[in-house]
Amino acid sequence: MTVSSKMRAFNEKSSWIRRMFEEGARMKAEFGADRVFDFSLGNPDVPPPPEFDAALREVAAETGPGVHGYMPNGGYPWVREALAEQVSAEQGAAVSAGEVLMTCGAAGALNVVMKALLDPGDEVIVLAPFFVEYHFYVDNHGGVARVVNCDDEFQPDLEAIRAAINERTRALIVNSPNNPSGQVYDQATMNALGSLLEEEGQRHGTTIVLLMDEPYRSILFDGHAAASTLQASRNAIVLSSWSKGLSLAGERIGYLAVNPAIDDKAALLDALTLANRILGFVNAPALMQRVVARLPNVTVDSGIYARRRDLFRGILDRAGFDYRLPGGAFYFFPRTPIEDDVAFCRLLQEQRILAVPGRGFGTPGHIRLAFSVPDAVIERSEEGFLAAMRACR
Repeated sequence: MTVSSKMRAFNEKSSWIRRMFEEGARMKAEFGADRVFDFSLGNPDVPPPPEFDAALREVAAETGPGVHGYMPNGGYPWVREALAEQVSAEQGAAVSAGEVLMTCGAAGALNVVMKALLDPGDEVIVLAPFFVEYHFYVDNHGGVARVVNCDDEFQPDLEAIRAAINERTRALIVNSPNNPSGQVYDQATMNALGSLLEEEGQRHGTTIVLLMDEPYRSILFDGHAAASTLQASRNAIVLSSWSKGLSLAGERIGYLAVNPAIDDKAALLDALTLANRILGFVNAPALMQRVVARLPNVTVDSGIYARRRDLFRGILDRAGFDYRLPGGAFYFFPRTPIEDDVAFCRLLQEQRILAVPGRGFGTPGHIRLAFSVPDAVIERSEEGFLAAMRACR
């Protein structure tokens, strides 16, 4: 046997997102791309802003010894200084360059943090619905993901989180704006989470780190504001990327920022920096580090996603779906009209609509619909949604 039994099992339950995306590719080849309505993959299609194009041309023109060579494992010092200023302004906390590490996307940042925090058997609380890869990231480093369901509004259930904490709990991962629900956690919610983890950490004689995964921070609707995680908890780490805010998902450029007041900070920063190297990342991509450092506070136009959300909202309303209106990101997460979300996805596939079953996000009985697609795809999908709902009735 050349493949481990563990990886065979992982493949069996691996990302529903990729599975549906691959099914979409097959259907497009069979029916034609314009006759398939693929809402499976959160792959931003809004082009990067023109400032990015200009910065990329400038950086690509740079020549000289070492311009494409190694740098310190945490990233270029001047890039970290520029990012520390931006994070300090966003978080309302004075973060220094030494408390920021450049990473290979937010996924790379999460793996770096897991490597630094976890001993075998340590637990990380994950809130359902959750990004599908969290379980794998925790497992990569010997940890155990303990799933806690959110409430009916897809907001954190504080008492359920409290009940899940034990002496092996090392971290809680939160994701706002949330993938897949699109819900946003306000400052009061984040403060309550921080207080809860501080209380329970003291009770169990340990530190429980609040991890905020926030690549959708700049994609917000209806006046929602991104909360400050570093104000909510001294034992907090923010992880993010430019994958969504600048539409650079394929460039794998991200960062993590550590609260200056975190417990055992010097040892933690050393561990994070070493993890960046020994996990095989070595350092974040040199070219993209130099590009994003030139673009503080530059983002794609989130109004495009707001327009698409409202367009999709009308279709879901007319079809009779039950959903919570997303306050950010680019996903709807409606209930399915039948209990079996996989079966409902099959009904949608008969209409050449690709959706992801909610069970892949730890919340059966729902589907995720990504509206990071052209307006015309959303508009042309309406009859298919109506037909699938009629089939259920």
